[in-house]
Parts: sequence; C-alpha cells; structure tokens
Amino acid sequence: MKLIYDVHDKPKFSQMLVFAFQQMIAIMAATLLVPMLISSFGLDADPAAALFGAGIGTLVYLFFTKRKSPVYLGSSFTFLGAYSASIGQNYGYWGIIIGVAFAGLVYVVIGLIVKAAGTNWVNKLMPAAIIGPIVTLIGLSLSGTATSWVMGNGAANVVYGETYSWVSILVGLFTFFMIVIASTKGGKFMKLIPFIVGIAAGYVLALILTVIGMLADIQGLQILSFQSFIDTFGDFSIRSIVDYPKFFFLKAFQTEGQYPLDAAAIASIAMIYVPIGVVELAQHVADHKNLSNIINRDLIKEPGLSNTLFGDGFGSIVGAFFGGCANTTYGESIGCVAITRNASTVTILTAAIGCMVLSFFTPFVALINSIPKCVMGGACIALYGFIAVSGLQMLRRVDLGDSRNLFVVSAILVCGIGGLYFGFGFNEMVAGPMLNITSLAVALIVGVVTNLIVHNGKFVSDEADKK
Repeated sequence: MKLIYDVHDKPKFSQMLVFAFQQMIAIMAATLLVPMLISSFGLDADPAAALFGAGIGTLVYLFFTKRKSPVYLGSSFTFLGAYSASIGQNYGYWGIIIGVAFAGLVYVVIGLIVKAAGTNWVNKLMPAAIIGPIVTLIGLSLSGTATSWVMGNGAANVVYGETYSWVSILVGLFTFFMIVIASTKGGKFMKLIPFIVGIAAGYVLALILTVIGMLADIQGLQILSFQSFIDTFGDFSIRSIVDYPKFFFLKAFQTEGQYPLDAAAIASIAMIYVPIGVVELAQHVADHKNLSNIINRDLIKEPGLSNTLFGDGFGSIVGAFFGGCANTTYGESIGCVAITRNASTVTILTAAIGCMVLSFFTPFVALINSIPKCVMGGACIALYGFIAVSGLQMLRRVDLGDSRNLFVVSAILVCGIGGLYFGFGFNEMVAGPMLNITSLAVALIVGVVTNLIVHNGKFVSDEADKK
C-alpha cells in the first residue's frame, strides 16, 4: 500500500492534531465500553481512567518499539471473562491489577524467549495460509458488534419490533457512506480524516432527528441521549469542567472488605489470567503481521517481535494500574491507518497524549459518551471491513489449488466463524466457563495442527512451501 505519511514522517502540527483526534475517536468507543462492562459485573471502573490508561499504555508501547510501529493500544475485550471471574471471587480491584500483571508478564517472558531464539519460527508456525484467515477472522469476529450497533443503537440484543430501528440503520449507514465519500471523493486533506467527517455528519443527523422526535413526541426518532451532558452539568461545579479520572489503583487502596490476597488467592488469580495472556499472543502476532502488510515494513523483524511483546505486555500492566483495563493492539487503529494511509507514529504519540489530557476534561468525555452507537457502528463497518480484507490480501500469496493449504484455511475460517471455543470450569456469575479459549485462538490452534498434519509434522515457511 502506498502511504501518504510513512512511519517516521511528521505532518504539520495543525494537521497532526486533527489526525491524532481521528485516531482517538476511532478507538474511543470500544475503549470506554470495557470499563462500563466491568462496572456491570459489580466493580466500579471509570471510563475516563480507562482512557488515560490506554494513552499511557500506548506511550509505553511506543517506547519499547522505538516509535516504529504505528498502532494504538486500547481496552481489551478478551479479558472480560477473567474480570468477571476475579470479581465473582471477591478479589476486587487488586485482583484485576495483579491478574493483568500476570498476563502482561506472559508477554514479557515470551518476548525474552523470542529475543533469545529469534523470529524465524513465527513464519514457520504461522505462514500466510494461517495468518491470512486469522486476520480475516479478527475483522469478521468484530463485525457483529458493528451491525448490532447499527440495527439497535447499542441494545444488548437486537429484537425485531422492539430494539430493531430503521432510524438507527439510516444514521449508521449514512455515517458509513459519508466516510466512503470523504475517503474516495474528498480532497487530499479530507481523505486523511474520513472518520472525523463521517462521525461528525452522523452525529449531526442523529441530533436533528432526535430534536424532531422530541418536538413531535416520537420516541423512535430520539436516538441521541443527552444523559451524559445532564450528569455532567446537572449540578454544575468545577468538576463539570475539569476532574481527575478515578484511577484504578486509588480505588484499590481505598476499598476495604475484599478477599485477603494471600498466596493461595494470588495463585488463583494467576490461574485465571495467565491463560488469557497466552491466548492474546495469537492476536498480537496477527495484528503486527497485518500492520506490516499495510505499511510495507516487517515489524516482526524491526522493531522486532520481542519489543512489540514487551510494549504490549508492559503497556497492559500500566494501563490496568491506572484504568483497570488490560490493553491490546487495536484493530480500529490499524484499520484507521489502512484507510487513511497515515502510518506516522507521531500521530499515534499525539493521540496517546491527547487521550491522557482530555481524560481530565469532563465535557469531552461527556461528548464522546453521547455519540450514538449506530454512528460508531457505521464507522466500524469500514474499520472492521478493512481488517478482514487485509487478511484476504495475505491469502493472495497462498496457492489454494493445493489441498494442503485448502484444508488449513477452511478449518480456520469454519472454526472461527462458527464460534468453536474451549471452555473450562464454570463461572456462576455469568453462567459460563471459568476459562474461555476464544474461537479466534481455537481457530489458530486447529489451523496450526492441520498445517502440521498436511506437512508430515514439520513447520514449513511460505518460502519453503513454494519449492
């Protein structure tokens, strides 16, 4: 892909602020949603603190990768089951902080192994026949979130006739089409900020429809909620303008009555979180392979897989300490790089600092929280779609006429799209497994085993497979 701004390029300061803001709004909805879900489990998590945690976690990642990898870290959804399990066992705030630290250290240990053993094994373990469909699955697995937001404006379960809304669909698709127009028909600068254009246009349309709905007393048109502004400015004070995020470590020190964290409790927490760190490794490698393909640089070699693992691991630890959420490389950020063709790490750095600063400004957090989910869903159609397509582009290098490759790719796609997962134990709080090996990880495992079977137990790289 021909980039407009390469990794080390520095846009003009005024433009850089706009590009950074676009990265921020691309990752913000999902980043703020995770702490809300944690709060629903019975433990208070502040979205503003999670925003700060994502920002400082990204700075840590950029430090370890020497500002050579243009991706933002945001709150990880993979850990939700672990959060629920540790909260259900009354380990409280410290349970999450310690648990994410264990998961982050898994990355660090693997990074040390990679540093000693090299990275050639990555191409052998995960050739294009495996990594291509895995990247495609990452985009497709997120697509359900995008479409449910478009159809139901954030309703947990979209039911036709109840939460299903044609108004929501109209606004969501309008947002998507405006992003398409800005990206393909706009001027040079507009092509770099299609998400700002699309989300702003979708927000304005939602606002107009909501006002009409309020005046005409039509509930179905009122898809924009003003509750975040009411909560912020209802009882006006200085905190309505500036307020410090409720950092997670402060809550941990201030809360009493949690389960005593003795050696047995810490071991239990480790058993909950360590497997999640191993599972996340697959997505980490896939994300960096995908990003490498987009920016025409092999990030596995430079800055090196060990450094990206260190950055992701320590970034998660720091992010959870401040915001309560483990961080992970964000597909929304990678999709934004792909669509805008702006891979400048200065933009990512500015976005990280911007998130940290703006987490102290209450009106900004209120504005972001007020963006209708259907608007963000429309933007995510583009973001998640580009992730899926970039995986398909990797498959162009794979000979699907060879039945060996065909079995590998088909097994990954069916297991991933079909939702095959491995569940261990039982968590009464969520009526689900205590440990859940996600369908993405299961698809990778099945793909690797299938690849070993068809190649007689040998790990074969793409280059060797062509011989």
